Amino acid sequence: MNKVISVEEAVGMIHDGMTIMIGGFLGCKNPYTIIDAMVAKGVKDITLIANDTSFPEVGIGKLIVNKQVKKLVASHIGTNKETGNQMNAGELDVELVPQGTLAERIRAAGAGLGGILTPTGLGTVVAEGKDIITVDGEEYLLEKPLKADVALIVGAKVDKKGNVRYAKATRNFNPIMAAAADVVIVEADEIVEVGEIDPDDVMTPGIFIDYIVGGN
Repeated sequence: MNKVISVEEAVGMIHDGMTIMIGGFLGCKNPYTIIDAMVAKGVKDITLIANDTSFPEVGIGKLIVNKQVKKLVASHIGTNKETGNQMNAGELDVELVPQGTLAERIRAAGAGLGGILTPTGLGTVVAEGKDIITVDGEEYLLEKPLKADVALIVGAKVDKKGNVRYAKATRNFNPIMAAAADVVIVEADEIVEVGEIDPDDVMTPGIFIDYIVGGN
């Protein structure tokens, strides 16, 4: 199977109403090429799972500004005032999740777990409507897995079988998202031949990657 596809083919797999995970951290290496194509296509009513909404003019932030997101699950929205404006106006449903909990919920989906137990959020609005489980006399929130129809991640170097090497901070949410979606598309800064990435440098094995798009 040839995993390398065009950005047009990639965006052709993304439809209105889908749940989409997007890697990156405050706009640090969102899949910019794919996001720009999503903005151009106008795909709407997305449920977006991401660490944050970046800045209004950067990466994920463009999807927010263009009002293509119906629901957002994230840990931070403070750097994009448009996110807060839409939330306060009732135009965007925002579920704020503590960052560690967000990462663990995504990881749980990839690992096939029924959820995670965490004390984070007990006694706060985070706990509203959630099950509280007692283990050895200690109370924990049951936080359920987060899975997506499509995950859009970014790799610094990707070979043609989909083996991925991330660069520095871009390693954050990308590896766990690659295991938690039905379809995983990686936007590669550089696409190389199989064997050009040292096996010790492979951070996400190609078995998790369905398609590869050349990025910038």
